[in-house]
Amino acid sequence: MSTELPLAKVSLPAPSALLSGKQTGAGVAEWSGPDPAAAVETHLRNIVPALESLRAESARLALWGEELARRLLAGNRLLAAGNGGSAAEAQHLTAELVGRFDGERAPFSAISLHADTSAVTAIANDYGFEELYARQVRAHGRPRDILMLLSTSGKSPNLLRAARTAARMGVTTWALTGRGPNPLSLSCDETIAIDGPAANAQECHLIALHAICRAFDAEVSRHGLRETRRRP
Repeated sequence: MSTELPLAKVSLPAPSALLSGKQTGAGVAEWSGPDPAAAVETHLRNIVPALESLRAESARLALWGEELARRLLAGNRLLAAGNGGSAAEAQHLTAELVGRFDGERAPFSAISLHADTSAVTAIANDYGFEELYARQVRAHGRPRDILMLLSTSGKSPNLLRAARTAARMGVTTWALTGRGPNPLSLSCDETIAIDGPAANAQECHLIALHAICRAFDAEVSRHGLRETRRRP
């Protein structure tokens, strides 16, 4: 028979104490102390201004979804790329398009450029990590395809090279970044920059992708769920 030890009572500070982190511009709080509860509270508070900056881009999100649907219905393709957590979100977007979002519809051509591990490791080994996505854009991209690049910093060299390569090929470039302007936002045709810390920006990127999918599905539905044409 085991003996259970009594759990120690944990007293959390009052909300006013949790909100005592240093304030920065746009209502963003920074916490540099060791208090875990305060760190969580600060993180959650910072979601609000980040979401507001995303909400201000709602019209652009709708336009992106509509344009993406028109391009893919015409037989073009989406390419997507990011690093780390942004790579996971890029793959999340392509999965929604090749599979489905939340309604039945035709599948569409969308490729996450980091998902082919053999290509990724071969290119990184032979040409360097900075060339990782640019070389794949040259391989897969065609005029009027769309390249979606995700980066909280907006400074990743491999994404910047991919954007420049896409521009030379007539591939449209869209970026989701953290605070702007940044090098990636200045290198792409259109950008939505989230005004918030990196973690909160990345959380808003997922919401942005889902919003794009909503507009995408609405536009596809308006066209009668027809299948995409095959490339010649």
